Amino acid sequence: MDNPRPEKVAVVTEVRERLAEADATVLTEYRGLNVPALAALRGAVAESGGEVKIYKNTLVRFAARDLGLDIDDLLTGPTALAFVGTKSDGSPGDAVGMAKALKKFAGENDKLVIKGGLLGTRRLSEADVKALAEVAPREELLARLAGGLAAPMRYFASALQALPRNFAYALAALIDKQGGAPEAPAAAGEPAAADEAPETEAVAADEATPAEATESTESTDPVADEAATTETTQEG
Repeated sequence: MDNPRPEKVAVVTEVRERLAEADATVLTEYRGLNVPALAALRGAVAESGGEVKIYKNTLVRFAARDLGLDIDDLLTGPTALAFVGTKSDGSPGDAVGMAKALKKFAGENDKLVIKGGLLGTRRLSEADVKALAEVAPREELLARLAGGLAAPMRYFASALQALPRNFAYALAALIDKQGGAPEAPAAAGEPAAADEAPETEAVAADEATPAEATESTESTDPVADEAATTETTQEG
């Protein structure tokens, strides 16, 4: 602008700030809407936390160029801009809610035409704005996300609870398959049961041969045997 008036500079500054701070901006053509209809449009958008403002296209163009936003082709005819941004309480604006409000109003008032807009700095076509209106509300999306995160935790907890029970079933099936639980072996160094000892000794005695019995009565000392033989010879 060559030698702009302070009023125009102030408007450009305002538009630039709104575009920079908005979560979403939708540009509409309101040709043919009367004052009551425009008031109804503002009310519908306000319910979603948005605001409708009307500026001269030339001033909006200057502000958009300062931010590097390419929306010149949308700035034709009488243009109303719908902004939605961070609310006064610090919560995020409802871009989906604003898109729904504009789409619904345009469906009921054919004189309002949605031309396109911005989601942050991303350019939106008319079809993009209408597609944004079909997205589930933010609260529903958050509820779905919370449900999706909770489901795996519930499954994991159920699996942990079922683990001991399933292990017991598997162990019981293994024991049944092998014909009952095996007896525990005797500890190393533990003597055999008392009632088994006599039977073992009796079997050992019965199995001894006569030769072995005879040999057991003979001396097994060679020195003693030789001494006895010598004494007998001398006597003879």
